[in-house]
Amino acid sequence: QVQLVESGGGLVQAGGSLRLSCEASGRTFSISAMAWFRQAPGKEREFVAAIPWNFGRPYYADSVKGRFGISKISAKNAMYLQSDSLRPEDTAVYYCAATNQRISTTAATYDYWGQGTQVTVSS
Repeated sequence: QVQLVESGGGLVQAGGSLRLSCEASGRTFSISAMAWFRQAPGKEREFVAAIPWNFGRPYYADSVKGRFGISKISAKNAMYLQSDSLRPEDTAVYYCAATNQRISTTAATYDYWGQGTQVTVSS
């Protein structure tokens, strides 16, 4: 099992920035990729960004390209999401996820999920 804990959410004005963190524990040696998803009220959970745990390029949703940056420090079992130029439509609960399968933009691929952290962007 892998346990994931997110932090760093909060309330920010439009145009502002937040840095989300995700710490993994447990069987972290089994992780092959990690990702961020988000879910706004009344909407389905959607892909934000993903990164291979060892080597490879990150993936981003079109809606966040150029504004968000995903990174990791494998030695610390930590992943981050730098979110810049935030917009009101970025308001959602952001979830950290991990998989021992190939990297994917599909939520069903990810077996392990954090509890989520709320990001609210005011206009």
